Amino acid sequence: MNTELVSISDLTPDPANARKHGERNLKAIIDSLRAFGQQKPIVVDRRGVVIAGNGTLEAAKRLGWEEIAIIRTELEPTQATAFGIADNRTAELAEWDEEVLVSLLDSLDDETRGLLDFDEEELGAFNIAETSLPDLKDKDRDPFQSMAFQLHDDQAKIVEEAIALARKNGKAFSDLNENANANCLAAICNEYLGA
Repeated sequence: MNTELVSISDLTPDPANARKHGERNLKAIIDSLRAFGQQKPIVVDRRGVVIAGNGTLEAAKRLGWEEIAIIRTELEPTQATAFGIADNRTAELAEWDEEVLVSLLDSLDDETRGLLDFDEEELGAFNIAETSLPDLKDKDRDPFQSMAFQLHDDQAKIVEEAIALARKNGKAFSDLNENANANCLAAICNEYLGA
């Protein structure tokens, strides 16, 4: 495979591209290109039609780029079309390892993490929106209370799973408290009480 640097004006977006690139997606690609540059080439056929990387091409155009790195595939048209679908589908079927993702996102500063376009609900579901409790010196500080529980390992696992589920259902955020786990626990209790 040979990477070429070509004029963007010589390339054509795939008119049969089945993958849509909404504004949120394009903004994320633009932010990535702006922050990190182009780190992988787009794939085009012999005629210069983009097979994989249509969103990257559009984002580069919006950034005013004149050139972009490409790889030309030698696949026949039908195979090239199938590859374009496979490229999108295989990415779509991947899943996050949430524990690793949390660790990686926690290692980034807020500005860099912001480039990755996770919204608050997604970050809450991944345990990223956690903020520390208020500093509760000399017992509790009105209107907050510190509560401690001693749980068996099996019970702790149940509580952790319930909190994770509550996060995924958007219960991590509340005007009353900045602590995501506390908000999830309160939401779970509200449901049990029928509130």
